[in-house]
Amino acid sequence: MPMNKGKNFNRPKKGSKIRVEPIKKLEDIELIKKMLMAKPLDYALFVVGINTNLRASDLLRIKHNQVANIKPGHELEVREKKTQKLRRFNLNSACVNAINRLITSKPYRNNDDLFKGQRGTITVPALNLKVKSWCKAIGLKGNYGSHSLRKSWAYHQRITYKVDLSTLMVCLNHSSQEQTLTYICVQPEEIRAVYENEL
Repeated sequence: MPMNKGKNFNRPKKGSKIRVEPIKKLEDIELIKKMLMAKPLDYALFVVGINTNLRASDLLRIKHNQVANIKPGHELEVREKKTQKLRRFNLNSACVNAINRLITSKPYRNNDDLFKGQRGTITVPALNLKVKSWCKAIGLKGNYGSHSLRKSWAYHQRITYKVDLSTLMVCLNHSSQEQTLTYICVQPEEIRAVYENEL
Protein backbone atom coordinates (compact mmCIF):
# COMPACT_ATOMS: atom_id res chain seq x y z
CA MET A 1 0.00 0.00 0.00
CA PRO A 2 1.48 3.42 -0.95
CA MET A 3 2.73 5.43 2.03
CA ASN A 4 1.28 8.71 0.74
CA LYS A 5 -2.26 7.48 0.10
CA GLY A 6 -4.85 10.00 1.26
CA LYS A 7 -2.27 12.74 1.78
CA ASN A 8 -3.32 16.22 0.65
CA PHE A 9 -0.35 17.73 -1.19
CA ASN A 10 -2.21 21.01 -1.75
CA ARG A 11 -2.48 21.74 1.97
CA PRO A 12 0.07 24.34 3.14
CA LYS A 13 2.82 23.26 5.52
CA LYS A 14 2.14 23.84 9.19
CA GLY A 15 3.00 27.42 10.15
CA SER A 16 3.00 28.70 6.56
CA LYS A 17 0.55 31.33 5.34
CA ILE A 18 -1.61 31.41 2.25
CA ARG A 19 -1.68 34.89 0.75
CA VAL A 20 -4.99 35.92 -0.75
CA GLU A 21 -5.45 38.78 -3.17
CA PRO A 22 -7.74 41.81 -3.22
CA ILE A 23 -10.34 42.09 -5.96
CA LYS A 24 -8.58 44.80 -7.94
CA LYS A 25 -11.05 45.64 -10.71
CA LEU A 26 -14.18 47.61 -9.88
CA GLU A 27 -16.01 45.86 -12.71
CA ASP A 28 -15.34 42.49 -11.03
CA ILE A 29 -16.78 43.84 -7.77
CA GLU A 30 -19.88 44.97 -9.70
CA LEU A 31 -20.19 41.55 -11.36
CA ILE A 32 -20.17 39.81 -7.97
CA LYS A 33 -22.72 42.27 -6.57
CA LYS A 34 -25.05 41.66 -9.53
CA MET A 35 -24.63 37.91 -9.18
CA LEU A 36 -25.51 38.03 -5.45
CA MET A 37 -28.35 40.56 -5.68
CA ALA A 38 -31.05 37.90 -5.33
CA LYS A 39 -29.37 36.46 -2.19
CA PRO A 40 -29.67 39.11 0.56
CA LEU A 41 -27.35 37.27 2.99
CA ASP A 42 -24.50 36.75 0.53
CA TYR A 43 -24.99 40.22 -0.93
CA ALA A 44 -24.77 41.85 2.51
CA LEU A 45 -21.72 39.79 3.48
CA PHE A 46 -19.92 40.88 0.33
CA VAL A 47 -20.96 44.55 0.40
CA VAL A 48 -20.23 45.09 4.11
CA GLY A 49 -17.00 43.11 3.76
CA ILE A 50 -15.59 45.25 0.94
CA ASN A 51 -16.83 48.53 2.45
CA THR A 52 -15.23 48.14 5.87
CA ASN A 53 -11.79 47.15 7.08
CA LEU A 54 -13.15 44.44 9.39
CA ARG A 55 -11.48 41.06 9.56
CA ALA A 56 -13.83 38.20 8.65
CA SER A 57 -14.06 37.06 12.29
CA ASP A 58 -15.18 40.56 13.34
CA LEU A 59 -17.55 41.01 10.40
CA LEU A 60 -19.37 37.85 11.47
CA ARG A 61 -19.73 39.12 15.06
CA ILE A 62 -22.04 42.02 14.16
CA LYS A 63 -25.37 41.62 15.95
CA HIS A 64 -28.83 42.41 14.64
CA ASN A 65 -29.53 44.85 17.49
CA GLN A 66 -26.45 46.90 16.52
CA VAL A 67 -27.83 47.64 13.07
CA ALA A 68 -31.62 47.37 13.45
CA ASN A 69 -32.14 51.12 12.96
CA ILE A 70 -28.82 52.05 11.41
CA LYS A 71 -28.42 55.09 9.16
CA PRO A 72 -25.49 55.90 6.83
CA GLY A 73 -22.58 57.32 8.80
CA HIS A 74 -23.66 55.83 12.13
CA GLU A 75 -20.87 54.35 14.22
CA LEU A 76 -20.69 50.71 15.29
CA GLU A 77 -18.52 49.07 17.91
CA VAL A 78 -16.99 45.60 17.68
CA ARG A 79 -14.46 43.96 19.98
CA GLU A 80 -11.77 42.53 17.71
CA LYS A 81 -11.37 38.80 18.08
CA LYS A 82 -7.66 38.92 17.22
CA THR A 83 -6.56 41.85 19.43
CA GLN A 84 -9.47 42.12 21.93
CA LYS A 85 -9.41 45.88 21.25
CA LEU A 86 -12.67 47.77 20.98
CA ARG A 87 -13.03 48.93 17.40
CA ARG A 88 -15.26 51.76 16.17
CA PHE A 89 -16.17 52.13 12.51
CA ASN A 90 -18.80 53.79 10.33
CA LEU A 91 -21.09 52.22 7.77
CA ASN A 92 -21.64 53.93 4.43
CA SER A 93 -24.92 53.95 2.51
CA ALA A 94 -23.97 50.84 0.47
CA CYS A 95 -23.56 48.86 3.72
CA VAL A 96 -26.76 50.25 5.24
CA ASN A 97 -28.83 49.43 2.14
CA ALA A 98 -27.45 45.88 2.00
CA ILE A 99 -28.06 45.35 5.74
CA ASN A 100 -31.63 46.67 5.51
CA ARG A 101 -32.38 44.30 2.61
CA LEU A 102 -31.02 41.43 4.67
CA ILE A 103 -32.99 42.34 7.81
CA THR A 104 -36.28 42.52 5.89
CA SER A 105 -35.61 39.15 4.21
CA LYS A 106 -35.83 36.98 7.35
CA PRO A 107 -36.97 37.04 10.99
CA TYR A 108 -34.47 38.09 13.68
CA ARG A 109 -34.46 38.07 17.44
CA ASN A 110 -32.81 41.10 18.99
CA ASN A 111 -29.46 39.53 19.93
CA ASP A 112 -29.11 37.29 16.84
CA ASP A 113 -25.97 37.48 14.74
CA LEU A 114 -26.69 39.59 11.68
CA PHE A 115 -25.08 37.10 9.32
CA LYS A 116 -26.90 33.90 10.21
CA GLY A 117 -27.61 31.16 7.72
CA GLN A 118 -30.17 28.35 7.81
CA ARG A 119 -27.86 26.35 10.06
CA GLY A 120 -26.95 29.19 12.38
CA THR A 121 -24.05 31.63 12.45
CA ILE A 122 -21.77 31.64 9.43
CA THR A 123 -18.18 30.67 10.25
CA VAL A 124 -14.97 32.13 8.81
CA PRO A 125 -14.21 28.89 6.87
CA ALA A 126 -17.74 29.00 5.40
CA LEU A 127 -17.26 32.65 4.37
CA ASN A 128 -13.89 31.71 2.91
CA LEU A 129 -15.55 29.11 0.67
CA LYS A 130 -18.26 31.59 -0.33
CA VAL A 131 -15.71 34.22 -1.44
CA LYS A 132 -13.74 31.61 -3.39
CA SER A 133 -16.90 30.43 -5.15
CA TRP A 134 -18.02 34.01 -5.99
CA CYS A 135 -14.64 34.85 -7.52
CA LYS A 136 -14.53 31.57 -9.42
CA ALA A 137 -18.07 32.12 -10.74
CA ILE A 138 -17.06 35.36 -12.48
CA GLY A 139 -13.84 33.81 -13.81
CA LEU A 140 -11.31 35.55 -11.56
CA LYS A 141 -7.86 33.94 -11.67
CA GLY A 142 -5.79 33.92 -8.49
CA ASN A 143 -6.15 33.08 -4.83
CA TYR A 144 -9.17 34.57 -3.04
CA GLY A 145 -10.77 33.99 0.34
CA SER A 146 -12.56 35.72 3.21
CA HIS A 147 -9.58 38.03 3.81
CA SER A 148 -9.90 39.27 0.21
CA LEU A 149 -12.85 41.40 1.37
CA ARG A 150 -10.75 43.48 3.79
CA LYS A 151 -7.85 43.57 1.33
CA SER A 152 -10.17 44.83 -1.41
CA TRP A 153 -11.33 47.65 0.86
CA ALA A 154 -7.71 48.64 1.57
CA TYR A 155 -6.62 48.30 -2.06
CA HIS A 156 -9.35 50.57 -3.38
CA GLN A 157 -8.88 53.14 -0.62
CA ARG A 158 -5.31 53.50 -1.86
CA ILE A 159 -5.69 53.01 -5.63
CA THR A 160 -9.23 54.20 -6.42
CA TYR A 161 -9.74 56.85 -3.74
CA LYS A 162 -6.07 57.91 -3.31
CA VAL A 163 -6.09 57.70 0.50
CA ASP A 164 -2.57 58.46 1.72
CA LEU A 165 -0.49 55.58 3.02
CA SER A 166 -0.09 56.93 6.55
CA THR A 167 -3.88 57.17 7.01
CA LEU A 168 -4.40 53.70 5.56
CA MET A 169 -1.67 52.31 7.80
CA VAL A 170 -3.56 53.60 10.86
CA CYS A 171 -6.87 52.20 9.58
CA LEU A 172 -5.31 48.76 9.17
CA ASN A 173 -3.35 48.98 12.42
CA HIS A 174 -0.06 48.32 10.60
CA SER A 175 3.35 49.19 11.98
CA SER A 176 4.84 50.53 8.72
CA GLN A 177 3.87 51.85 5.31
CA GLU A 178 5.87 49.03 3.72
CA GLN A 179 3.67 46.50 5.56
CA THR A 180 0.56 48.26 4.20
CA LEU A 181 1.86 48.27 0.61
CA THR A 182 2.71 44.58 0.82
CA TYR A 183 -0.65 43.82 2.40
CA ILE A 184 -2.66 45.43 -0.38
CA CYS A 185 -0.44 43.90 -3.09
CA VAL A 186 0.53 47.18 -4.76
CA GLN A 187 4.20 47.53 -3.84
CA PRO A 188 5.56 45.86 -7.00
CA GLU A 189 3.14 47.91 -9.13
CA GLU A 190 4.21 51.21 -7.54
CA ILE A 191 7.91 50.39 -7.89
CA ARG A 192 7.42 49.45 -11.55
CA ALA A 193 5.53 52.71 -12.15
CA VAL A 194 8.49 54.75 -10.81
CA TYR A 195 10.67 53.46 -13.66
CA GLU A 196 8.08 54.52 -16.23
CA ASN A 197 8.40 58.21 -15.27
CA GLU A 198 10.19 60.18 -17.97
CA LEU A 199 12.28 63.31 -17.38
